[in-house]
Amino acid sequence: MTFKKDRLRRTMMFVPGNNAGMLKDAGIYGADSIMFDLEDAVSLAEKDSARILVYEALQTVDYGDTELVVRINGLDTDFFQADIQAMVKAGIDVIRIPKVENADMIRETENLVAAAEEKFGIPVGTTHLMAAIESAEGVLNVKEIAKASDRMIGIALSAEDYTTDLQTHRYPGGKELEFARNMIINAARAAKISAFDTVYTNVDNVDGLIEETEFIHQLGYDGKSVINPRQIPVINKVFEPSEAEVKNAQNVIAAIERAHQAGSGVIAMNGQMVDRPVVMRAERVMKLAKASGIVDKEGHYIGE
Repeated sequence: MTFKKDRLRRTMMFVPGNNAGMLKDAGIYGADSIMFDLEDAVSLAEKDSARILVYEALQTVDYGDTELVVRINGLDTDFFQADIQAMVKAGIDVIRIPKVENADMIRETENLVAAAEEKFGIPVGTTHLMAAIESAEGVLNVKEIAKASDRMIGIALSAEDYTTDLQTHRYPGGKELEFARNMIINAARAAKISAFDTVYTNVDNVDGLIEETEFIHQLGYDGKSVINPRQIPVINKVFEPSEAEVKNAQNVIAAIERAHQAGSGVIAMNGQMVDRPVVMRAERVMKLAKASGIVDKEGHYIGE
């Protein structure tokens, strides 16, 4: 699979690195990204065995076009460097760094990743990075974190640790997360990388999941982390464009084609100029529509 920084990332599903059955079956649920967890989901006694299990899964299981991410153990642990070595050697797409508080943590990780790529004969720059923001310090430094490396593909909010650091807790309306969510989305867009919202932990509250996903979708987030496969279609449905959005995007794409055929650099639709942001929005809508299965191969709207 050719790696694309701008791919769809509506759902990133956590998979415990010490669960062989879940590692084997993770690709069947339709998540845009799978995140193998070597950190919080794994006890200290199982860290080494989990790393080996994930390594073997990456060598033997066909996950198709799904983006493959691993959450390694933190820089302050004894497992950090071993995790990087094994995951780079295994050919992971993205390494997620937990508890990032400053840009230096990204640069330190990048140096170790580059050294591992050279060691194992992997082209330097192949392995990408993302940062989990889990503290007030991380939120306040998120702009520098997002721009710390060309390897960065995204930043993610981890609400449980963040609210603990704030000396509060999670509330149903999520007001305690509003500042962090806005900081993260603006930093991500300034750096031209993806923004991921935190997990919704009550897997039985579908209405709550929909409400929270609608909110972060309105903010501009690319997607959410998920802890249960049942959450994937719910989140994908929220990100599904409407018929009106699809048809407007089709009109923009058609205007682009007409301009190209006429040899014109000026794109017009209904007598008005179409600028670059409108084009980019239309392209994303069509990408979402195709992923949602509401358009055919030619891009024509077919509904559900």
